[in-house]
Amino acid sequence: MKRIVLSFLVGVALISCQQKETSKAEKKDTTPKKACEKPKTEKDEDGFEMYQMTEMAALMEQMYVDNKRLRQRIIKGESVGSFPEHHLKIHTAAMTDPSENDTFFKARAKAYIEAQKQLYADPKNVKAHFNAGIDACVQCHEQKCGGPLVRIKKLYIP
Repeated sequence: MKRIVLSFLVGVALISCQQKETSKAEKKDTTPKKACEKPKTEKDEDGFEMYQMTEMAALMEQMYVDNKRLRQRIIKGESVGSFPEHHLKIHTAAMTDPSENDTFFKARAKAYIEAQKQLYADPKNVKAHFNAGIDACVQCHEQKCGGPLVRIKKLYIP
């Protein structure tokens, strides 16, 4: 009797899992593209898929790493160094969806750059300027692409 009940439960579980996978695949095809959607991958000659990051995605990944390192220097009381000029590419880097480079994005990008420049120009208030730069990132990503919000919010210095 136990074997029959167990077999029945396993069968139901397998059928329900197959139905969920099918419905997920159907949803995937019908969902509209979002601003932070990754571009399609390309297969190389061996059949492996290679993700091609947009210029903006690569820049933002670098900005995240730069800010993570900067955060540690600020916490330790070390010198912050000099403004990373490559952050200025935020105004010109190619995006996944060019229509996302609108006035809202440009305003948040400008606020970020201004906060970063103030951070390097005014070392006495470095923590406040750093957090203002992170604020600009959060405000933009709340509207445009929420994916990296958790990572970005971890950069705040309490």
